Amino acid sequence: MEFPSFSVEGRGALVTGASKGIGRHVALTLANAGADVVVSGRDETELAEVVALIRALGREATAIPAELADAEAVKRLGAEALAACPRLDILVNNAGISVPEPALDQSLDAWDRTLAVNLRAPFLLSQLCARHMKDLGGGKIINIGSQSGEVGLKDHAAYCASKGGLHNLTRALAVEWGPDNINVNCVAPTVILTPMGQMAWGDPVKAQGMLDQIPLGRFGVENDVSSAVLFLASPAGDLVHGQILAVDGGFTAR
Repeated sequence: MEFPSFSVEGRGALVTGASKGIGRHVALTLANAGADVVVSGRDETELAEVVALIRALGREATAIPAELADAEAVKRLGAEALAACPRLDILVNNAGISVPEPALDQSLDAWDRTLAVNLRAPFLLSQLCARHMKDLGGGKIINIGSQSGEVGLKDHAAYCASKGGLHNLTRALAVEWGPDNINVNCVAPTVILTPMGQMAWGDPVKAQGMLDQIPLGRFGVENDVSSAVLFLASPAGDLVHGQILAVDGGFTAR
C-alpha cells in the first residue's frame, strides 16, 4: 500500500519575495521538508537571516537580491538561481505588491509596477525555469495569487487585475506544460496576518467587515499558505494541475 508523501528531499526550489512574510515561511517550510532553497527579495539583510535559518535546518541556501519590477533583473535572477541550484525543480512565484488607490485616481506608475511584479515577473521566471524543468523530466510551479484574483476589491483595481491575470496564466501554462510533466498551480489566500497584514488589518473595527465575509470567521496565518504550497510541491500533489487552490476560509464560496 502506498501512502502520500509530503517530502521534497533532494529537490531544489526558488522562492521569490522570501525575505519576509509568506515567502519567508514558504522557503523555511520547503527546507524543513528536505529542499535546498534559493531565496530572492529586495532586503539583503533579511535574506541573509532566511539563509541562516535554512542552513540551520541542514539544507543548502543561496540569497539572490532582485527588483522584480525590472524585467532584466528578473531574467538575471532566473539565470543565477539555475546556476546556484542545478536541480531546481520547484518555483514559487510569491513576490507581490499592492498600491491601493481608487480606480478613478489610479496612477500609471502604480499600475505598471503592480502588473510588472505580480504578473510579468512570474511569467518570465516560469518561462526560464520551465525550460530547465523540461530537461529534468518535470517540475512544480506554484504561483501565489489572491482571493482578489477571483472577486473585486475596492481601491485595488491594479492588484485585482494582476492576480486575476496570474490565475488565468496558471491555467494557460498548465495546459501547455502538462505534457512535459510540469505541474502549474496557484494558491489564492485571503488576508494573511503577516506583519504587513497586521498593519493593514490589525484594527478590529476595520477588520470586522472583511471577517464577516469569511465563513470560517478568521484571517489566515503564514502556515496556512505554506502548507498548501508544500502539498502542491510534494509528490502528494502530483495530479493537481492547473488549479486555483483557495486558502480563504470560504470567502469565495459565497
